[in-house]
Amino acid sequence: MTGGFAVSKPGAAAAGRREFRGKITWYVWICGIVAATSGLMFGYDIGISGGVTAMDGFLARFFPAVHARKHRARENNYCKFDDQRLQLFTSSLYLAALAASFAASRACTRLGRRRTMQAAAALFLAGSALCAGATGLAMLIVGRVCLGVGVGFGNQAAPLFLSEIAPAHIRGALNILFQLNVTVGILIASVVNYFASAFHPDGWRYSLGGAAVPAAVLFLGSLAITETPTSLVERRRAEEGRRTLEKIRGTADVDDEFDEIRAACDTAAALNAEERPYRRLLRPESRPPLVIAVAMQVFQQFTGINAIMFYAPVLFQTMGFEADGSLLSAVVTGCVNVASTIVSIVLVDKVGRRKLLLEACAQMLVAQTAVGGIMLAHVRADGSPSSAWAVAIVVLICVYVSSFAWSWGPLGWLVPSETFPLETRTAGFSIAVSSNMLFTFLIAQAFLSMMCSMRAFIFFFFAAWIVVMGAFVLVFLPETKGVPIDEMVDRVWRRHWFWKRCFGDGANEARVNNC
Repeated sequence: MTGGFAVSKPGAAAAGRREFRGKITWYVWICGIVAATSGLMFGYDIGISGGVTAMDGFLARFFPAVHARKHRARENNYCKFDDQRLQLFTSSLYLAALAASFAASRACTRLGRRRTMQAAAALFLAGSALCAGATGLAMLIVGRVCLGVGVGFGNQAAPLFLSEIAPAHIRGALNILFQLNVTVGILIASVVNYFASAFHPDGWRYSLGGAAVPAAVLFLGSLAITETPTSLVERRRAEEGRRTLEKIRGTADVDDEFDEIRAACDTAAALNAEERPYRRLLRPESRPPLVIAVAMQVFQQFTGINAIMFYAPVLFQTMGFEADGSLLSAVVTGCVNVASTIVSIVLVDKVGRRKLLLEACAQMLVAQTAVGGIMLAHVRADGSPSSAWAVAIVVLICVYVSSFAWSWGPLGWLVPSETFPLETRTAGFSIAVSSNMLFTFLIAQAFLSMMCSMRAFIFFFFAAWIVVMGAFVLVFLPETKGVPIDEMVDRVWRRHWFWKRCFGDGANEARVNNC
């Protein structure tokens, strides 16, 4: 697959347009597909935990009180899975990923993006082995922590790798391969859970052990791909960086792009010699990408998507589906998730980031409100809705999942990975990853308790957040479609009506303190 591409350099209006020559090579896509397998690990874990916690064999072994409550006659539908230790099984992974994201930032800078992904795969292999062989709750949680550290390393390295190897005009599509793999991982996990549930009482071991497969694929695949040119130049391996750039662009005519990478690395080295990257994030000029990155992660979680994906089988059981039916419904939503993410790959570099996010907010708001209304009217604490209303809820959840999958899901990772300048890129993205993991942990730890206390109103809670998200995008999020990754400051932040006040140049000098 080939095609020429060209992007303008800073100051092109005054000095003439400079072009980056090159092709969209198959090697770029191969590197992208391998790196995006990190998302497959993450997605598999998101999808597997909800199905496992709905299996009787798993509950009887590790959470007997929940197992007894699940089968008790006339038990409150909304509360039968409310157990802090059960929620800790899911959320402990994300707490570990939160802590690991800061170490992953240093690993990305010192070791490179590729080796950090290899470390993620190794940790995930260890965690899957511990979980599959768990004989007690302590061993199970230790395994989840290992998985979490792997997720922290993988989620830090893979989106950066993808953004740095991609030509500017397909950066969105290539980066969204990560989120596509997340959705594929969720779907595969749902299918595995559906079939593993037949192997009672140890089917959960097959489900948890299956996490080793994507980890092995990432580890072996990473041996065959290159490091990013930016990372090589950043670690003073300039000649190797140039050869790599020529390889991924399919041409020796890479002078302009290589000069820009080298200039960005030189600037970053000089700035970081004066001040550490995390400290630079506190400066006014670092505020725009930092605020956007953190806000995107917080909002991504407060759409309520992970509450649905973590606990989809549990949620569907609450709505009246039997165990097998709830697992099958999770497979259906997983298929919708994958198909809709492919839509994002096609549209993100044509339509742009903002339009996808705003359209999705409207669609998710309608779906969440409708689900809440149906559950409020037709799902009683001690009964089940009619089959027609249950099917309507599944359809609406699919509508909701589809809009998330082509917007806040992939763009929550894409936008932070492409908007930081090099001197704060790994540090800033680690803040984004840690924010994502923190709020994923909070939602995973609290959702079943929230469902018990708020009942149907939990969907209205998430719907209110969607209104806030839409307003934020409309006012504060600039469009980054087609802008080279090392030109974001000049071509995006300095030109935005609000964020330009964070930069002290000319007429804006006096406004920096108001940023």
